[in-house]
Amino acid sequence: MMKTLFLQPPSFEGFDGGAGSRYQARREIRSFWYPTWLAQPAALVPGSRLIDAPPARIGLDRVLPLARDYELVVMHTSQPSFPNDVKVAAALKEQNPKLLVGLVGAKVAVDPAGSLETAPVVDFVGRNEFDFTIREVAEGRDFKDIDGLSYRNGEGAIVHNPERTPLENMDELPFVTEVYKRDLRIEDYFIGYLKHPYISFYTGRGCKSHCTFCLWPQTVGGHRYRVRSAAHVAAEIAYARQAFPQVREFFFDDDTFTDNLPRAEAIARELGRMGVMWSCNAKANVPRETLKVLKDNGLRLLLVGYESGNQQILHNIRKGLRIEVAKKFTRDCHDLGITIHGTFILGLPGETKETIEETIRYAAEINPHTVQVSLAAPYPGTRLYQEAVENGWLDTAHAELIDERGVQIAPLHYPHLSHTEIFDSVETFYKRFYFRTGKIASIVGEMVRSPEMMKRRLREGVEFFQFLKERKTAC
Repeated sequence: MMKTLFLQPPSFEGFDGGAGSRYQARREIRSFWYPTWLAQPAALVPGSRLIDAPPARIGLDRVLPLARDYELVVMHTSQPSFPNDVKVAAALKEQNPKLLVGLVGAKVAVDPAGSLETAPVVDFVGRNEFDFTIREVAEGRDFKDIDGLSYRNGEGAIVHNPERTPLENMDELPFVTEVYKRDLRIEDYFIGYLKHPYISFYTGRGCKSHCTFCLWPQTVGGHRYRVRSAAHVAAEIAYARQAFPQVREFFFDDDTFTDNLPRAEAIARELGRMGVMWSCNAKANVPRETLKVLKDNGLRLLLVGYESGNQQILHNIRKGLRIEVAKKFTRDCHDLGITIHGTFILGLPGETKETIEETIRYAAEINPHTVQVSLAAPYPGTRLYQEAVENGWLDTAHAELIDERGVQIAPLHYPHLSHTEIFDSVETFYKRFYFRTGKIASIVGEMVRSPEMMKRRLREGVEFFQFLKERKTAC
């Protein structure tokens, strides 16, 4: 087995390159998801090490000397971070010319040839579901015998091996939390709507929905929800509780944990017996009877993608959700005491000044506890990207999706709606949602009841207003 380093490279200050959510960018408040996409293959390679540089505040000066200690480095990359990640790869090879460097992630999965042509310092990329592909590289197998690999052969030509068959028995994957214990400091990971410290991981891959903007199902995970057994998930939770007694909440990062309702209920009952507090991603169509089972067995919060308050936009993006269903779901959650973090996207196809206003009013009406407002991001490999190119909604100046500081820009524009108008609407949305009397009273009450929450919300408030200030100078 080659001595292997898995690396989330140093990047923009506060850049969430390993985001398990849809977008890699700096957040409104300091937020970091666990680098699960790297931790999973790291768990398959004995003796490996995982470094997640951004949340650990590890700069390039500390990473470069490590190049001499390893034979193989595997880096997770993304569309926004790719140019920087290639520079890191080059710097590592300057330290150790014999070092093999490979990239994984959605960016290289959808464009392996272009990625390798652009980055001659990169030796290979692992496409699609790359866990076992990377393990076979670390085992020292001949590249030509490794499915799912793209690489340069001895003559310098780029070769694409056959696709790797997607994993069906997800219980074959080892626990990522063992890698967290070995290599990470869990207190480095913050998400504004989750209790701290938290732990997140996947209980399955894929999403049966076909939202045109959503990155992972269209590039890596696929549209079949392949899952771990309830017993396997419960066993990892049991391990993690012993390994991390300080953890206050577990989050399941599956694209849509509620895609399989009987399994979600089965896992909930296992967690209920263990007395675990947990949260997950959900679509806004879960029936009340299932919500009650989840709540009665430790569910605290659902992360819900509402996206837009305009029904035609939801049709345009193939969301497969009706506004009235989402409203009923939200009322049920409020009634049952389930907290909601709602996510919305501005600038989707069909967006107008009027639909932005409609979405802001919709968010205030359904009133999730907290919200995240993102700009529509046409990642290569998604249907949204294809539509944007075909219709002239995306231009070269905005193709990297972020500015030079890692802040998300508005990459799409329409004949009736400019980049600037879409970009500015995010601040408008946040201010009108949070600066309501009822919402302010709710947040203040939360702070008064908990000194810890008081400290946390004040810190987040400072970060949020700093974020708004920085956006004013962004393009």
